[in-house]
Amino acid sequence: MLQRISTYLYLRPKATLAVLLGPPMVYMLVVYLGSLAALLVNSFFRLDDFTGQVVRQFTFSTYLQLLKPANLDIFLRTASMAAAVTVADAVIAFPLAYYIAKFASPRLKTWLYLGVMLPLWSSYLVRVYAWKLILAKEGIVSWFVSLLHLDGALSWLLHIPAIGGSSLALSPIGMFIVFCYIWLPYMILPIQTALERVPKSLLEASSDLGAKPGQTFRSVTLPLAFPGVVAGSIFTFSLTLGDFIVPLSLGNSKFFIGQAVYSHQGTSGNIPLAAAFTMGPIVIMLIYLYIARRLGAFDAL
Repeated sequence: MLQRISTYLYLRPKATLAVLLGPPMVYMLVVYLGSLAALLVNSFFRLDDFTGQVVRQFTFSTYLQLLKPANLDIFLRTASMAAAVTVADAVIAFPLAYYIAKFASPRLKTWLYLGVMLPLWSSYLVRVYAWKLILAKEGIVSWFVSLLHLDGALSWLLHIPAIGGSSLALSPIGMFIVFCYIWLPYMILPIQTALERVPKSLLEASSDLGAKPGQTFRSVTLPLAFPGVVAGSIFTFSLTLGDFIVPLSLGNSKFFIGQAVYSHQGTSGNIPLAAAFTMGPIVIMLIYLYIARRLGAFDAL
């Protein structure tokens, strides 16, 4: 029986391709794209304020609610955090990725890979709550700040309106630190891959033509590695944009997009508004992916 099936598939390559691609394509079309289509449809419904029931009539009134100042602040706050995390991770990741790609020996490169990937082997929630303990008033960061007699500087930082809070564990600056830590591996690996592809002959040619190391880096290395930076930014930006666990665990009363979706869907039962909020990051990421594609980021994935 198995031999007949094997022979049948061998003689019919298209049937073999259908068997291999059929299940994942069905999953993509039914589960993934189907759920997105359901979100899109629900975002054009509205919630009746009197009965609390979803009115299944086509309307743009739910999307108009996103234009309220409070909701626009949520989008701006989330996008600003995602952009800040992306820039910070790129600045932190590039030197390490450059060292791994250009200077580390094969043995050391293996250990550095393990060091980069090791945090991803633990639970996401464990890492978030571990950082919440580290950044708490009684945590090791506060103890170290007190040891260096920098309590005044920390207090000044926490009193800045846009980034401060009652403690590092309950403030936007604390969320920023945790986001940078959690998504950093997703920035290091694409940059390292892009740097590995930079031909050594180009660097030697630049040196032969009289360029200094700084000029070679700015004119040759950085432009060729930039698609890797953009590729890494796709992960850091999108993951920060849609995350709700870090803002829920370390944030204050100011909502991010993920919290707004969770609140409207779970607490108030306003599924149309939650769906409309969800479509916002999707539109932002479609625009971002288009720009990234134009910059050649997909070649570095």
